[in-house]
Amino acid sequence: MEKLRFEDLSLSNELMHAIQDMGFEEATPIQSQAIPPVLEGHDIIGQAQTGTGKTAAFGLPCIDMVDEDNKKLQAIILCPTRELAIQVSEEMRKFLKYKPTVKVLPIYGGQPIDRQILGLKKGIQIVIGTPGRIMDHMNRRTLKMDNVKMVVLDEADEMLDMGFRDDIEEILSKVPEDRQTLFFSATMPREILELTKRYQKNPKLIKVVHQELTVPSVEQLYFEVKEKYKLEALSRLIDMYNPKLSMIFCNTKRGVDELVEHLQGRGYFAEGLHGDLKQTQRDRVMSKFRNGTIDILVATDVAARGIDVDDIEIVFNYDVPQDEEYYVHRIGRTGRAGRTGRAFTLVVGREIYKLRDIQKYTNSRIIQHQLPSLSDIEEVKMNIHLEKIKGVLEQGHLSKQIHMIEHLLQDEYTSLDIAAALLKMAMGDDQKEDLIAPQVLAQTGGPEGMARLFINIGRNHNVRAKDVLGAIAGETGIPGKLIGTIDIYDKYTFVDVPKEHANDILMRMKNNQIKGNKINIEPAKGK
Repeated sequence: MEKLRFEDLSLSNELMHAIQDMGFEEATPIQSQAIPPVLEGHDIIGQAQTGTGKTAAFGLPCIDMVDEDNKKLQAIILCPTRELAIQVSEEMRKFLKYKPTVKVLPIYGGQPIDRQILGLKKGIQIVIGTPGRIMDHMNRRTLKMDNVKMVVLDEADEMLDMGFRDDIEEILSKVPEDRQTLFFSATMPREILELTKRYQKNPKLIKVVHQELTVPSVEQLYFEVKEKYKLEALSRLIDMYNPKLSMIFCNTKRGVDELVEHLQGRGYFAEGLHGDLKQTQRDRVMSKFRNGTIDILVATDVAARGIDVDDIEIVFNYDVPQDEEYYVHRIGRTGRAGRTGRAFTLVVGREIYKLRDIQKYTNSRIIQHQLPSLSDIEEVKMNIHLEKIKGVLEQGHLSKQIHMIEHLLQDEYTSLDIAAALLKMAMGDDQKEDLIAPQVLAQTGGPEGMARLFINIGRNHNVRAKDVLGAIAGETGIPGKLIGTIDIYDKYTFVDVPKEHANDILMRMKNNQIKGNKINIEPAKGK
C-alpha cells in the first residue's frame, strides 16, 4: 500500500497541528493502514516490527476517540516494560500539544504507587502501563474500568514471552465488552491468535509487508551514543573521515533545520532539504551541493527522493529511520558508479533493537564501531596539516618567510621549536575531556557477544528464570528475547545479556528487587 500523508487520514485539526510541529511529512505503512479502520471503530491486529511508527498508529486515533468533557478513564494501553510505557507516554504528550484537556499517565512498577494514585485522582482519560501495575491499581479500585472504550496491547508477543498472559486476560475480562481492542505485535504466535479469537470482534488484520530491495555493497557501521552527544559524535566522524561529499538523514523537517544550524555554527558547509522548501530553494541547494559550494546535505527521506549524485562518499543516519525500507534507500545514495561507499548510523538507547530489525530485513551486517577519540581526530588533523606543509615546501618561494625565521633563530630557539609552535598554533590545543569515550565491560566468561552477570539470589529465594527475565526486561526495556541463558543455583544466579547493554543493566538493576528480594548484581568473574 502506498504511504499516505497525514492530512489524508481524517485526524482532528489539533492533532494535525501537533504533527506539523513535530515535522513529520508522511505516515509510515502501519500508520497509513491502521489509522483509518481504528477511527471507524474496528478491532485490529497490527503486525509490524518495533520502530515502524506503531505508537502513532494507535495513539493518534486513540486521542481523537477520547471525550474531552468526560474526565473518567477511557483508554488503556498495555506495554511489556516500564521503558516502553514511558516512551509511549512521552510521544502521546507530543501529540496532545493542542489538546490540553486530554490527560495521559504512565503507571509502572518501580515508581511509588501513592504518586500514581494521586495522579489518577486528577482525572486521567488514557493510562499507559505494564500489566502487573495495572492489575495492582485494579485490585485497589484506583483504576475504574466502567468507561473504557479502547484497549491497546503494544508488543503483545513480548508481553506473552515475559509471562503476562494471565494478567492480560484478567484485565481484558474486567473491561466493558463494548470496546475496541487493538493488538500490535511483531510476530503472530499461537497464543496471540488465541487471545484475538477470545477478546476481539471481527478484527481487521493489518500486516506491513516490505518490498524486496537490493542492499548496495556499502560498508555499514553503527555507533552507540547518548542523545546529548549526537552532534559531537557526528562532528567527529565528519572530521575523522573528511568526506568530499556526504548526506545526513534526519527523520523530521525540524530535525533537518536544527542540525543544519548547529553544523553551520561549527563551521561546516551544510544546507538542508525537506518538504517545506519551494522548488526554487530546492534547486538552489542541489546546485550548491553538486558544484561543491557545500559538501554536506542534510535531508528528510521524502525530500531526498529523486536525488542523483554519484560521488557521495558517506551517508550518515543521524536518526535511525522509522522504516527499514528508508534505510535501504538512504544507504543507496553512496557507493555508486563503481565507487566504494560508507553508511554510518548513530544509535541512541532502544534504537539498537530497531537496528537489529533493519539487519534482519536487509540480511546484511551493520558492524559496531567505537567513536573516534579526541586524540584520533587530532592525529588526522595533524596529518592533513603536515601534508599541506609538504606541498608548500615543494612549491618553494619561501625566501621572505625564511628571513623572518632566521630572526627567531637568533633568539636561541631551534628550528624544531619554531616548527612545533607553528603547528600547535595551526592545530589549536584542545585539552578538553573526552566525554563520549566508550565504557568497556570486563571479560565475564559469557558466550561471544554476551556478558555474564552474577545475582546474589537463587532457588532458595523461590526465584525462577521468568522472574529474572521479567525483572531485567521490565526495568531496562530490553526485549526478553535478547536475554541469553539464565542459570539458577541455590543461592545465586548467572544470566547472559548482550555486552552492549550490560553496563545499562548493571546500573538500572542496582539495589533493585526480584520477587521481593533486594538484589546485588555485578559482572561475573571470568574463567
